[in-house]
Amino acid sequence: MDQAVFTEWHDKNLDDILVECRLLIEDLEFPTLRRWRQAGGKVLGHFQVYCPEEIVHAAGMLPFKIRGASLQPMQADSHLGSYLCSILKTSFELVLSGRIELDMFVAQPICDAARNLAAVWGRNFSYPCEILYLPQNATSNYSIEYLRGEYDRFRQDIELLIDREISTDELCNSLVLFNQNRALLRTLYAIKRETPWLISVDEVYLLLAVGGLIPREEHNDLLQKAIPLIRQRTSTPQNKPRIIFEGGFCEQPPLDLLQSISQVCYVVDDDLFIGLRWILEEVPLNRKDPLYPLAEAYLESSSYSPVQHDLRKPKEKMLLKRIEESAAQGVIIAAPKMCEPALDEQVTYTYALDKTKIPYIVSEFEENMNDFDHLEMQLETFIDNLSFEKGVESDG
Repeated sequence: MDQAVFTEWHDKNLDDILVECRLLIEDLEFPTLRRWRQAGGKVLGHFQVYCPEEIVHAAGMLPFKIRGASLQPMQADSHLGSYLCSILKTSFELVLSGRIELDMFVAQPICDAARNLAAVWGRNFSYPCEILYLPQNATSNYSIEYLRGEYDRFRQDIELLIDREISTDELCNSLVLFNQNRALLRTLYAIKRETPWLISVDEVYLLLAVGGLIPREEHNDLLQKAIPLIRQRTSTPQNKPRIIFEGGFCEQPPLDLLQSISQVCYVVDDDLFIGLRWILEEVPLNRKDPLYPLAEAYLESSSYSPVQHDLRKPKEKMLLKRIEESAAQGVIIAAPKMCEPALDEQVTYTYALDKTKIPYIVSEFEENMNDFDHLEMQLETFIDNLSFEKGVESDG
C-alpha cells in the first residue's frame, strides 16, 4: 500500500518524533489501523510473543502486534477467568469494544491461558482465529522441518483469506525488509548499550513499540531518521549504574514506570517486545524455499524467553551472558502479575545471580498500574547499595 499511515513524525526533530510516537502508542483509537483499513487494507492481529510477520507482510496485510492496553476490561471480564494476566483481558477488550477491527487473529500457546485465547476469540468473531504452534521441543532433529511446515500452513490460511497465492518473490522481498528492520533495531540497542546517556529506556521503547502499529517500511524510515539524530545528541554521562531490565517479553510495563527507572539508572539492555527482535542475525534468502531459513532462524539464530523451551539456551545462562555483554552492574527482575512463565523463571534467575553475586531486585508490574511509589523506594535502596559496593571496590 502506497499511502503512509503514520506521517505525524515527518520533518520533526528527535524530541518531537518521540512525542508523536508516544501519542500513537497511547491512542486507544489506533488511528494507523483505521487508516490502513480505510485505504482497503486487511489487518492480521497476533498476540505476544513472536509471529513470522514476514508471511503476513508478503500477503499485503498489516501485521498488528496485540499487546494489551491501559484500560479496564469491562466486557472481557465476562468472557475470561478472574485469575489471568491483564494483557489477555485488555487485548480481548480492544476487539470487544470495537477499538480495533481485524481480518484474522493468531495466538501462540505460550502459556495455559494464551493457548485457549484463539478459541475464545473465535467464539465471538466470524473472522479466522487460530493458533500458530511453534515447536515445544526446540532440540529435536525435526524441529526446523516441523516449523517450516507450520509456517506453510499459516501461509495457506492467509492465502484463503486474501483469495490469492503469496509468491516467492513477495516472501523474499518481505524477508529483506524485515532483515533491515532488525538490523536497525540492533543498532538502536547498541547505542543504548554503549552510550546509554544518549537514549533512555523509555525513549527506545517508543521507537520500538511503534513498529507493531505501522508497516515495516514506515518503521524502517522512522528508525533511519531517528538513529542519526540520537547520535548527534550532546548529553554527557551521569553517575548512574548500568542495569538490565528482565521481564517485559509479553505484557509490557507502563511507560511511566520505565521513565521512573531511567531517572536513576541506565537500562543498557532489556527484553521489552523481544518478539520484534527475536531473530538475531540476517535471515538468508532461499528463493526455492524462503520459509525454511525463516524457520531455521527462529530456532538457531534467536534470543531467549521464558515462553520458549530450548535446552541449548538455559534462561539463567542467557541472562548472565546479557549482563556480561552489556557490562551491567545489576538486574531488575520483573514479572507481570499472574504471569506463570515469568514467575517460574525468577527462581532460576535469582539462583544464578546469587551464585555469581550479581546484585538484583525482584518486582512485579501490571500494564494498568499508575502508582510506582513502592518500586521507586525499592529502586532507590537498590541504587544506593550499588553505589556503596562500587565505592568499596574503588577503595579496595
